[in-house]
Amino acid sequence: MPSNPRITIIGLHFPPETTGNAPYTGSLARGLLAKDLSTLVITGHPHYPEWVIRTGYGAWVRRELVDGVHVTRLRHYVPSKPNAVRRLLSEVSFGIRVLFESWGRPDVVVLVSPALFATAIAVLRARLSPSRPAVVVWVQDLYSLGVTEIGAGGRSVAAIMTWVEAMTLRAASKVVVIHERFAIYARESLGVEAQRIQVVRNWTHLASAPDRDVAAVRSGFGWDADETVVLHAGNMGAKQGLENVIAAARLCDDANLPIRFVLLGDGNQREHLELIGSGVKRLQFIDPVADSDFQAVLASADILLINEKPGVSGMSVPSKLTSYFDSGRAVVAATGPDGITAAELQAADGGFVVESGDPGALVTVCLNLREHPEKAEAFGNNGRQFRRDVLGEERAIAGFANMLEDVATKKAR
Repeated sequence: MPSNPRITIIGLHFPPETTGNAPYTGSLARGLLAKDLSTLVITGHPHYPEWVIRTGYGAWVRRELVDGVHVTRLRHYVPSKPNAVRRLLSEVSFGIRVLFESWGRPDVVVLVSPALFATAIAVLRARLSPSRPAVVVWVQDLYSLGVTEIGAGGRSVAAIMTWVEAMTLRAASKVVVIHERFAIYARESLGVEAQRIQVVRNWTHLASAPDRDVAAVRSGFGWDADETVVLHAGNMGAKQGLENVIAAARLCDDANLPIRFVLLGDGNQREHLELIGSGVKRLQFIDPVADSDFQAVLASADILLINEKPGVSGMSVPSKLTSYFDSGRAVVAATGPDGITAAELQAADGGFVVESGDPGALVTVCLNLREHPEKAEAFGNNGRQFRRDVLGEERAIAGFANMLEDVATKKAR
């Protein structure tokens, strides 16, 4: 084995982006560096979920140090109004940039999916490279399952996505997935050999929050002390199906219920959601907040919400769930009862699951938690304990580092 394996991480998203897989990629890079694994990151410029390159970024190539990690940022196509085709072009444009960029002669390349098509291009380059680095694909979302669940493009598109994802994962030295159900799907539906699949759970990437003045935070957002605040934090995209939340807030208006639904974050559906939610009194939109304030906002709400579009239940594990558990607040998941999100919440005993697309059921369960604060407190405590026992960052990154060292050893033989 190389005395100090060289690792190159390639992924479209990286801090300062705070949603999706960016926080995990950032903490993995920092963690590997702390374990004396030489680490380089190749990524895009921060643009998600706003789909606008942030101020101060955008150069054709930008090299910088982020928390001691060498980061190369490549300019690629960022659509201001993303749809399926434009997102595909965005991924491919990043993949083409990666194809011609120096990777630093790594022993192991870690490719983060999404973006699947950029990952597929990078796998091809790795296989054609004279140095033949080992390839690890880190699967955060399953494209083929997502296309099927969302119903985008029909059977032909689903078949193409499945073929691309299967070929990409089968070509990897190792496939890291974030949940046991992903491992089953990769093995049974995509044909990846079981011995090349490893589960590394996503972790809570935020440090423990200091005590904050909850009353002051609530006052700053205009939240009354006697109303129940139900907060959804993160991306506002198609798979979240947040029209359900707006319908629930409208029901609370009609019945004059003391519940406020808050949507914190950004995404390609926010403008649409603001339009259809116009005039709903018990609905509030909040712009993204800094990491240093994020946990305080979560802890100042009464209930934390995950909402998924009906039919979307197996394509991803919501990254927000780890931060939700850390907040010590009860969680409500409006999702398919047999999906991954429901299974995670039930495993933690951290809250209630209600059927997605049923705003009346969502309102009912929020009223239940309002009327039984001792139940809400128990759920919050359970979620926090699950975070400590199962979702610890140190254990996850140690497992990842050991796997990378093992892959590097086998590659060197």
